[in-house]
Amino acid sequence: MLLARYNPDILLEAGCDEAGRGCLAGSVYAAAVILPPDYKNELLNDSKQLSPAVRYALREEIERVALAWGVGIATAQEIDEINILRASILAMHRALDQLDPRPERIIVDGNRFSPYGLTPWNTIVKGDGKYMSIAAASILAKTYRDDYMKQLHEEYPHYGWDHNAGYPTKEHREGIKVHGLTPYHRLTFHRG
Repeated sequence: MLLARYNPDILLEAGCDEAGRGCLAGSVYAAAVILPPDYKNELLNDSKQLSPAVRYALREEIERVALAWGVGIATAQEIDEINILRASILAMHRALDQLDPRPERIIVDGNRFSPYGLTPWNTIVKGDGKYMSIAAASILAKTYRDDYMKQLHEEYPHYGWDHNAGYPTKEHREGIKVHGLTPYHRLTFHRG
């Protein structure tokens, strides 16, 4: 069972995570979630550990029960301009901008973040497998990004984005060799 809070004294603690950081194409997505202090769900876990069916069922529940949630993006163009780390943090800030009520503390999956106003924050390596709010954010970020990549696949079907989500699979790399780049590809990523 994941932990409910990093700081038990703070009720409005937002968890943040991103999806799509290691991709060759598409926007990076991030989510921020504030769960009720008494929320429990034994299924909740790092989105990568869950089947698509469980992820989407949990997304519906998270959106229904969360005190606040938001999803932010940074585009492939922004990634090329400012780099993927800064773009991931920008997407997290955009997700946090949507929260009402505002968080009193932010906990972030990973080891890098940038200050968000004056709100105290902590980074937690593998936090999406330790804290419920970060796991919830990982589920929202992953499912919304998967939906987006499936939409892009309709426009550009030669890269397998409906099942590889823009990650550097053999199929995706072959698609680039044969069909070239799309406006959704990140130009600063080495494609080998």
